[in-house]
Amino acid sequence: MARFIEPLGLVTGPVAFHALREGYALPLQGGDIAFAFVRLVEDGEDLGVGPIREVPEDWHDALHAIAERVAPFAGLPPDRPLVMGVVNVTPDSFSDGGRHFAAGQAIEAGHAMLAAGADILDIGGESTRPGAAPITAEEEMARVLPVVRELAKAAPVSIDTRHAATMAAALEAGAEIVNDVSALRHDPTALALVARSNAPVILMHMPGDDPATMQGLAEYRDVALEVAAFLRDRIATCEALGIPRGRIAVDPGIGFGKTLAHNLALIDRLPLFATLGCRVVLGASRKRFIGTLSGVEEAGSRVSGSLAAALAGAARGASILRVHDVAETVQALAVWRACMAGRAPD
Repeated sequence: MARFIEPLGLVTGPVAFHALREGYALPLQGGDIAFAFVRLVEDGEDLGVGPIREVPEDWHDALHAIAERVAPFAGLPPDRPLVMGVVNVTPDSFSDGGRHFAAGQAIEAGHAMLAAGADILDIGGESTRPGAAPITAEEEMARVLPVVRELAKAAPVSIDTRHAATMAAALEAGAEIVNDVSALRHDPTALALVARSNAPVILMHMPGDDPATMQGLAEYRDVALEVAAFLRDRIATCEALGIPRGRIAVDPGIGFGKTLAHNLALIDRLPLFATLGCRVVLGASRKRFIGTLSGVEEAGSRVSGSLAAALAGAARGASILRVHDVAETVQALAVWRACMAGRAPD
């Protein structure tokens, strides 16, 4: 039986405090955002929306599981949205391809992101933009390993790769997290490798396992439920092979085999992914849908739109924001958190 509870009626600040105290709301993953209503879905059938106090008893365990604080991911702070800075060591990434292609440039960019407040650095050597040509693991390792070795001395590093050989080499070089856009499906040896390594992993949704063909597969009846079901199944597969849920974060894959409408629906319904019991990653920075909405063609000029998407995600429970513009995102989050709380940080 496939069941989902979708948190609705999100509140923050003093309103959340009073709603929680009076039992009208529950905290979303134990954080500062609370939800007062839910939509119940069983075997794809929408059973309707109602207040949490009217949820049937046989759904209570699942309901209260959404309110539990998830385990710290990679030992990082669990009490605020984390900022993951993107370091693309590529000649052809959609936003910054070529800017950090030389190892020295990438290392310099990573240190600048850390100085600006990044919590994690996500280092990748293969472009996964729509239609991008694949590269070999050997070429990918030649690009990323010098950068990983240096930046891992300064901060938690995530290796953005689909290749098990690159995962293994990067972990050996000091990376702590694996970030796979194929959710460990592209390389048949990746699951076992991550299980043995004890490394945390980010599982992302993408239809198929090839960025070159993903946009042709962007067909969904209910994109949020289908993406959540896919990620739930990947979590179950990981757990069966010895990767506990506390080592897993999930990413709905904004822009990966999604239309504009799909991307907006996923961000709007991001609280649904909290039902999976893992940290939720949002990677919307500079993506095409932001350019479409704002009329800004050049990806590097989509900073303001990217900040709007990041804050929309944070307000809906995203706990890791994957971004290109770290300083701007850190500043925006600091102000947003103070506004939501109604007071300056302690």
